Amino acid sequence: MKETKGEETPDSQGLNQEQSLKERPIMSGLQNNLALIRSELGNSTDIVIREVGVPGSGGLALAVIYADGLADKQSVSEFILESAMMRDRMKHGEGENSNQASPQALAQDVLTISDTSEISHYGRLFTALLSGEAIILVDGYDSAIAAGTRGWRDRGINETLTETVVRGPKEAFTETLRTNTAMIRRKIKDPHLWLETRQIGRITMTDVSIMFIKGLADDKVVEEVRLRLDRIDIDGILESGYIEELIQDETYTPFPTIYNSERPDVVAAELLEGKVAILVDGTPMVLIVPALFVSFLHAAEDYYHRFDISTLIRTLRYIGVFIALYSPSLYVAITTYHQEMLPTRLLYSLAAQREGIPFPAFIEAIMMEVAFEILREAGLRMPRTIGPAVSIVGTLVIGQAAVEAGIISAAMVIVVSITAIASFVFPSYSMANTIRMLRFPLMGLAATFGLYGIIIGTFAIVLHVSSLRSFGVPYMSPFAPLILSDQKDAIFRLPHWAHFTRPKLVNRSNQRRQQNPKSAKPKP
Repeated sequence: MKETKGEETPDSQGLNQEQSLKERPIMSGLQNNLALIRSELGNSTDIVIREVGVPGSGGLALAVIYADGLADKQSVSEFILESAMMRDRMKHGEGENSNQASPQALAQDVLTISDTSEISHYGRLFTALLSGEAIILVDGYDSAIAAGTRGWRDRGINETLTETVVRGPKEAFTETLRTNTAMIRRKIKDPHLWLETRQIGRITMTDVSIMFIKGLADDKVVEEVRLRLDRIDIDGILESGYIEELIQDETYTPFPTIYNSERPDVVAAELLEGKVAILVDGTPMVLIVPALFVSFLHAAEDYYHRFDISTLIRTLRYIGVFIALYSPSLYVAITTYHQEMLPTRLLYSLAAQREGIPFPAFIEAIMMEVAFEILREAGLRMPRTIGPAVSIVGTLVIGQAAVEAGIISAAMVIVVSITAIASFVFPSYSMANTIRMLRFPLMGLAATFGLYGIIIGTFAIVLHVSSLRSFGVPYMSPFAPLILSDQKDAIFRLPHWAHFTRPKLVNRSNQRRQQNPKSAKPKP
């Protein structure tokens, strides 16, 4: 066998060539630069290269390069080409005036566009070019100018479809990063709202930004977010779900440990509590860390109604969690092992319904739950105009036909229907998916051990969620550990004048929200 130590594979050679190109400095010859750009981009037809001569510059030549569809053509024409061709501001000579034709002088004295930056390496040049910026190369200089001309078409600001509210703002994030950051800044007009942007993905070079309020966010959490994002080494990031899975604390858990939302008011409220937002270009879903279990059961509308109405709605929501998680398993356990717990008349009624049913209660529950999940998934994936109709009609028809055929009891259809309705009370879709997943193992435990199995499953769930952390913060806070001062916004919501402190474990540096809470309390 030949010794292969020290030899490079074709993949490693291509990677080394790519890295060397990114680190390679720009050449001074204009035609050499243009030839290299055309070669690297494969003479792509959407890359526009315009070579022009600058009047009054002694024959100075420059080239403007931009990607059609990503850059704003009007900005390129008016603020770059027109400024360079129609204004006699540049001089080309020797000695003291030799630097007046440099790209720096071009950006400072000639171009009328505001956002410009100097580029010295090809890596930054290609990234800026394919991000919608216009590149200006001047013959005889080994640097270039990137002008901010991003102008691709994007979706307008519309109402959110996943986090609807009756009262509150109707706007939602879009797929454009800069639009999303502007929507947050419009709500928080504070100079301490800091924004840091990095590019992640070796091929996609996706812009990922972290947003936090300096002085409110924990510096350790912010630094941990930076470290986890910088550790990501992947070909591409197409949605924030990539980032969520790569930076979460615990991988093997059904519970989401990173909160996400497409509402600017929700993200602004979380930032005011000292949390960190992660925005990814190309998706309207913004990630928020650290995430607590209670955050997934709170809705934006809870803070827009009066506190008593919000408390009632939250209580109903927690009851819905219990129903969605335990209803099928309780029905299976009681009808299989603990019939003595039922009233006599109800027991007779259930026994009469189950007469002739060929399957045990557990198989009934599994069949109905699987059928409902398939119908719900089909309703989501089908065209919007017929999806809801198909899911509703399919559920009614299949349920009625199964009861009439003697395959499923009517009581099981009622239980599954109540469970399905209760699963829609979750403000967060990710937590609803978690409850859907946990429902099946609980039914298996109920069919095997009865109520004892449900208790065992509940203990396992409680122990698991109590061990979870989100960026160093206990996931079940403020319940475990129990923090009495934070119970004002957990299950119940006290009036706004009583929210004079921020969550204790999330914000350690600046916990006071109001300087004098008693003065904010309305007088009777």
